[in-house]
Amino acid sequence: MSALPSTDLQPAFRALADPTRRDILRRLSAREMTLAEITAHCDMTRAAVKKHLVVLQDGDLIQMRRSGRETLSSLNPDALKPVVNWLNYFETFWDDRLSALHDTLSELETKE
Repeated sequence: MSALPSTDLQPAFRALADPTRRDILRRLSAREMTLAEITAHCDMTRAAVKKHLVVLQDGDLIQMRRSGRETLSSLNPDALKPVVNWLNYFETFWDDRLSALHDTLSELETKE
């Protein structure tokens, strides 16, 4: 197994831990959105959505930019790469375990 990535992933995992924030990320993967547009899809106040956006921004998962009087939020897909790399580390773990299970089951079938 290769070494785990050394990037501090705590802010990203904190942001991803909440289903509302994951839903916001999914919506932002399609296009930039204003706070009002995001709030229209959530069953909560504007202030609550803003707090979720701050957590997503702290995790570097979204970017915010001013456009006139509005602030547009967009997905930062590059920030997901370290998270995916961290999860991929464990893919080898499961591949090894599943291969061992397959070999054991094959041996048991052969004995029967």
